[in-house]
Amino acid sequence: MSATRPPSRQSRRAVLAGLAAGAGLGLVPPLRALAADDGPEPPSTPESLEINARPIPHFDRSRPEVKRFGALEFRGGLVLNSPSPNFGGWSGLLMESDGRGLLSISDVGTWLSADIAYEGTRPIGLKGARLGPLRDSRGRPLRSKREQDAEGLTLLEGDLRRGTLLISFERLHRIVRYPVRERQIGAPVGSLRMPADARRMMENQGLEAIAILRGGRHKGSLVAFAERLTGGSGYHTGWIWVGGEPQRFHLSDIDGFNITDAAVLPDGDLLVLERRYRVTEGVKMRLRRIAAAELVPGARITGSTLVEANSGFEIDNMEGLAVHRSPAGETVVSMISDDNFNRLLQRTLFLQFTLLDEPRRASAIAR
Repeated sequence: MSATRPPSRQSRRAVLAGLAAGAGLGLVPPLRALAADDGPEPPSTPESLEINARPIPHFDRSRPEVKRFGALEFRGGLVLNSPSPNFGGWSGLLMESDGRGLLSISDVGTWLSADIAYEGTRPIGLKGARLGPLRDSRGRPLRSKREQDAEGLTLLEGDLRRGTLLISFERLHRIVRYPVRERQIGAPVGSLRMPADARRMMENQGLEAIAILRGGRHKGSLVAFAERLTGGSGYHTGWIWVGGEPQRFHLSDIDGFNITDAAVLPDGDLLVLERRYRVTEGVKMRLRRIAAAELVPGARITGSTLVEANSGFEIDNMEGLAVHRSPAGETVVSMISDDNFNRLLQRTLFLQFTLLDEPRRASAIAR
């Protein structure tokens, strides 16, 4: 979702004036220039599209020589754009197990698949890209914004060539099973039981992050987080599906960041991506690590901060997170940003980092 509530049509000109002023200060504001229902209509069938990529050589704009940021080492990144009006709004991300391809979903009801070209370990472009619609149970493209707002994406079984996905949606809060074949998403084949707390989620702050646990007591279970559901408790609300029933746990709310995605590490630990926006400071992102053993119903968890970055770094509205192993055996963390179809002030970024071996409780912050 967008980092704040969308402006009304009446106030859009005033908001844009304020954003332009913020951009002049070097801020990267993740706000929509258009109302939430003004996104493009998804295509009715999958189509090929051209994606242009500009390399991001340095993560820290002011210190190009620095490659290490907390527990992460920057491998490289891309600023992505396309002449297609349907390109943008990317909110969930999965990578092929070898890192050679990706699958992403948008909050306007589309999916994107592409091959990733590398120069050594550095991504240099996306090739063979295709974009198609998310569909309803009758095979028809989702048409209303209330149905289309896909946010979270995880692989339930198989792989991106032949497997089953879970996709979480907000506005009309739900988690749906979809088949995936050759990185293309078919019509849904069922849905999961929703937590009773879903009735308390705000329309535009629903299930933003989902992942299948690969370690710990509840290995194989789904874990999910609402973008923001705290009730003033100081903790975000998450759920673990145990025996098909969602059971609540909590993650500490640090400095008012919202949760935007989650992904599982090869050892079973969970990464959680967070984002915060303030007019006075621009956008920030944080990545936290949670030990697999801590992920149990009723737990109150803090985890450890691996990296935090502000508007002085090459970030935007970071919403998608994925993990894979490189051919050399390194753990690679990938992220993608949601530009809210606001190309005047925002960018679609694709970033990759190596997760370095670190004591799990160490906290390192890039500022």
